[in-house]
Amino acid sequence: MNISYNWLKQFIKLPWDAEKTGELLTNLGLEVEGIEDFSSVKGGLEGVVVGHVLECEPHSNADRLKVTKVDVGNGEILQIVCGAANVAKGQKVAVAVVGTTLYDAEDKPWTINKGKIRGEVSEGMICAEDELGLGDSHDGIIVLDAKLQPGTAVSKVFEIENDKIFEIGLTPNRSDAMSHWGVARDLRAGLLRHGISSKINTPSSSRFTVVSRTLKIDVNIENPLLVPRYCGITISGIKVGPSPIWLQNRLRSIGLSPINNIVDASNYVLHELGQPLHVFDVAKIAGKTINVKTLPNGTKFTTLDGVERELSDEDLMICDGEKPMCIAGVYGGLNSGVSEETTSIFVESAYFNPVCIRKTAKRHGLSTDASFRFERAVDPNITDYVLRRAAILIIEVAGGHVTSDLVDLYHKKIEDHQVFLNFEKANKLIGEVIPKETIQEILTSLEIKINNMTETGIGMSIPPYRSDVTRDVDVIEEILRVYGYNEIKFSEKLNASTATVLRGEDYSVQNTIASQLTALGFHEMMNNSLTTPKYSGLSESIKDSFNVTMLNPLSQDLSVLRQSMLFSGLETIEYNSNRKNNDLRLFEFGKTYHSFPGGRTEKKHLSLFITGKRIEENWSVVGSKIESDFFFGKGTVSVILERLGLSGYTEEGIETDIFSEGLTFRRNKEDLVEFGIIRKSIAKKLDVDAEVFYADFNWEAVLRQISNKNFNLKPIPKFPGTERDFALLLDESVQFQDLKKAAQGIEKKLLKEVTLFDVYTGKNLPEGKKSYAINFTFQDEHKTLTDTQVDKIMNKLKHKFESEFGAILR
Repeated sequence: MNISYNWLKQFIKLPWDAEKTGELLTNLGLEVEGIEDFSSVKGGLEGVVVGHVLECEPHSNADRLKVTKVDVGNGEILQIVCGAANVAKGQKVAVAVVGTTLYDAEDKPWTINKGKIRGEVSEGMICAEDELGLGDSHDGIIVLDAKLQPGTAVSKVFEIENDKIFEIGLTPNRSDAMSHWGVARDLRAGLLRHGISSKINTPSSSRFTVVSRTLKIDVNIENPLLVPRYCGITISGIKVGPSPIWLQNRLRSIGLSPINNIVDASNYVLHELGQPLHVFDVAKIAGKTINVKTLPNGTKFTTLDGVERELSDEDLMICDGEKPMCIAGVYGGLNSGVSEETTSIFVESAYFNPVCIRKTAKRHGLSTDASFRFERAVDPNITDYVLRRAAILIIEVAGGHVTSDLVDLYHKKIEDHQVFLNFEKANKLIGEVIPKETIQEILTSLEIKINNMTETGIGMSIPPYRSDVTRDVDVIEEILRVYGYNEIKFSEKLNASTATVLRGEDYSVQNTIASQLTALGFHEMMNNSLTTPKYSGLSESIKDSFNVTMLNPLSQDLSVLRQSMLFSGLETIEYNSNRKNNDLRLFEFGKTYHSFPGGRTEKKHLSLFITGKRIEENWSVVGSKIESDFFFGKGTVSVILERLGLSGYTEEGIETDIFSEGLTFRRNKEDLVEFGIIRKSIAKKLDVDAEVFYADFNWEAVLRQISNKNFNLKPIPKFPGTERDFALLLDESVQFQDLKKAAQGIEKKLLKEVTLFDVYTGKNLPEGKKSYAINFTFQDEHKTLTDTQVDKIMNKLKHKFESEFGAILR
């Protein structure tokens, strides 16, 4: 939102410059994201001065050029070559001296330089209207008032307005601050906290007069709940044309393009007071009647942008006696607006139901200045005042007179909201005791009426335009932002509290794992639970009879609920692969659905998909194996289970119609995860050629296991650990997990970790054999281990491996 510093000063006397005012606005919660310079003429005519033409002679080498001598008031006489037919001796002219930057019609800068034109030196330029951005004429140079003194800045002659524009990052709840008036109200409260008392100068409506009642428009409201208040008035005898310069400058300063005096006046009032208006050409209102109502579903309506839209029966419409003219509060119609032929207008000012407007704007994909405000709620108690203000301004810039009484349909007045604030609660939340008198002063400065005040609290009435202040905590926020967050003293004591959260609380566990997966380079995906029945039969676990079928499917491809997380993930891989995004690590939290004879079930899962390169190819890994593999996927599953504190699980090999090679992770007789390589026959059904590693977590089982597990916190050991290695020759059938389990059975207290760091098969080994290199980590939490102790354990491990697995120490 753009706010003009000069415009603000029309509402409130500001003792500070724009930069300091911007700091105050930010401290008040209206964050100033930037301050831009604005000039009604690009560049502000800096370097352009009044010149006195002392001589004007024909150019010796060009019939259309003249050589002039010009006094620019600094004691020097400049020679300037000029091609304008109307330049003459004795004139006062606008001169751009050497070094001045001017702007062309496309706002591109160019600089005046000293040079030669057809052999004659030229030390500046005598300017035309369009060359200075003061108009479009290029018929000749500008001839100024003969009384002006040479050297006078031309910016003073034409009253060029220079301004500072605040770019405010407004939060959605602050609909009250969506205007210069609203921002000025906050500034008043902020200045008062700095000991500076200022009044708000609202535009007067005292000049509003009904001249005649010759053009009455009847207004009917179908549903007052959707239109709590509606005001309107007619103005006749107007003349549509360009707006005065001051009005155009105001709109340009905040980024709006002037259109005509009627539209500009309504836009001006919108940004001045925050109330949207709409103007209709009376000649286009059939039956001289306004009906505010909804229309049948599917009704066609063409909006101002020329797009034909299909209306919903929930869209609120402004209609005349025959047809719709406007989508209420959102967008005007193509055939009801003001044109150059318009002489009489009906001006609308209303308060529409915010929810209704928000749904309509969303439904049609429209976002306008009006809908932006209406859907956040405007002030229902200034609807009539704004209309009178707009009427005065329109008559000022377009002529005419008011030709009807002001229609004001206010079904049920929207009353102030009553709130009681407990001082003790306020002090607790703020973290500091703010004097009661200060609280009262702040609330009063925010136009909040104090009803009663006791030792324990304060009762107040919140005006309707503060739709975001409905609870005592909202009032505390208002107090704090005006009091100043920076005024709250820091405590020298750091307090911390621990929330009591159930171990198996789904959202907490899910967020923990999602954060870990993203840290591991995974991206979260969210697939549609609706899928195609074509996947039935690709696995024994997915059958037509298990499908939960939609009664009113959008299409055949979205007609059943998914029975597996697998196929939606493969669809995502296919989509990315078709766009050359082949290196993927994806995860999804989602549900599967089945219809069994005993009833329907809904289960939550976490699915992981890995395909493509594990490490991006670069100079340091050239020639290395960088593709994702089975063990990388298995390691990811193990890391997740470890993060969840689920140790003591077993791994069992599986081969299913989904996995060509896989593992089941099981704990306490419950399957937690299935992981493996997707069969190529299944992947190719979805046009996926790459090797895909897939893990399916039974999330409900995971949560059950977490809720039944306690954590033991231990201090970090003071004494160092020690490591030993074995290189074992084993039968190919022996699994590392069996060796690890056996080792942990030999020594439970001192053996902390068993890891496999090398596997070798092939040359120089007997047929049917493999070599494992295993690392053992030992540590005593109470003392330093001796070599004798560790050697004793290693001997036990050696005998265990030899006797149980036929291992040979290499």
